[in-house]
Amino acid sequence: MQEPQQRISPNAVKVWRIKSAIECVIGFCILGVLLYLHNHYHWPNWTAVVLYALVVSALFYYAGEILFFPVYRQRTWRYEIDENYIQLKHGAWKKTHLMIPMTKVQFVNTRQGPLLRQYGLAAIEIGTMASTHKIPAIPEREAEELRSSIAFLAKVTESDEEIGVSLNNEQSS
Repeated sequence: MQEPQQRISPNAVKVWRIKSAIECVIGFCILGVLLYLHNHYHWPNWTAVVLYALVVSALFYYAGEILFFPVYRQRTWRYEIDENYIQLKHGAWKKTHLMIPMTKVQFVNTRQGPLLRQYGLAAIEIGTMASTHKIPAIPEREAEELRSSIAFLAKVTESDEEIGVSLNNEQSS
């Protein structure tokens, strides 16, 4: 069996960078509030050491999450769909190569949040009995075609998809 060749969209890098920047702002706001509380309520000195260590580690973490990791994620993500298997391959350091038999697919869904919608992207979720797998950022039209193709190949009907989506929503609640 050959390696997967299909790639996710290069716009995924932009989406992941924006998402990480939003998380970064929220994280630093929380750390800022904690530092303010430390100074205002005269907490013990060890809390300041811990908080400043968190600030420094967050700087390194978010620098990587915003500048470097999205590029590596996009470059290493591959997928392939044929009549027998869905192949997902990703990871730069921790490599994952997953093969999902079409006979095990119970539902397939497309998801699109505000950032993905802004860039015309969608994510495909593929549900099996054991777990849910995701192809993170592909063009919207291609995502709809792949969803239909996977549903046809896996012999998933509309009612099966609705059941899978409703079960998925109940699990996330």
